[in-house]
Amino acid sequence: MVNLGLSRVDDAVAAKHPGLGEYAACQSRAFVKGVCTFVTGTGATLGLQMFFQRRCPYPFQWSLLVAVVSGSVASYWVTRVESQKCSDLWLFLETGKLPKDMSTDQRT
Repeated sequence: MVNLGLSRVDDAVAAKHPGLGEYAACQSRAFVKGVCTFVTGTGATLGLQMFFQRRCPYPFQWSLLVAVVSGSVASYWVTRVESQKCSDLWLFLETGKLPKDMSTDQRT
């Protein structure tokens, strides 16, 4: 059995889709990168705002809001890009072709 978070996938599904474990690991890494980007981006933005607040003072709550929003946007972008890489990996593992190789006018 392959453990995918809270659910388990039986051996029959794992045999039919041998790349399922690699895909799950890739998605897990993508989500961890997204969380790390959120924490890092929020902290860096907040730090930069604290540095520049000497010149243009404004309330801390606005600094925190801007930092969280910018961290969220960066996190979303990183997670989306990494998840797309995982989707491309899944297509490659299932079909043996890269997504760029697949087109509507394929001739066999």
